[in-house]
Amino acid sequence: QVQLVESGGGSVQAGGSLRLSCAASGLTYSSYCMGWFRQAPGKEREGVVAIASDGTTRYADFVTGRFTISKDNAKNTLFLQMNSLKAEDTAMYYCAAVATLRGMACRLNDAWYPYWGQGTQVTVSS
Repeated sequence: QVQLVESGGGSVQAGGSLRLSCAASGLTYSSYCMGWFRQAPGKEREGVVAIASDGTTRYADFVTGRFTISKDNAKNTLFLQMNSLKAEDTAMYYCAAVATLRGMACRLNDAWYPYWGQGTQVTVSS
């Protein structure tokens, strides 16, 4: 059973940085995608960035170089480094995972991911 646990959220001033973590267990697939999604109050959940098991990444256009996804395979942990945070980045951030076929590109469509964490809140004040 796949379990994902996010941490690292908090409150920060605009322009600041946060690093989110997602500890994964049970993700024993040889090929997979892991992604970060977010949902702001009153808005639909949107994909931020995803990374494949081979390290290939896919970023949403609005990230514009401010966020960086990475993973520590030895520790089964996914990270999201967020810099130059803006008030509009305020949201609940979720980690998600899906088993894939080798070479398959990751998607930023939340319906594609069956495994989800509980989320971690990020609040950016202007």
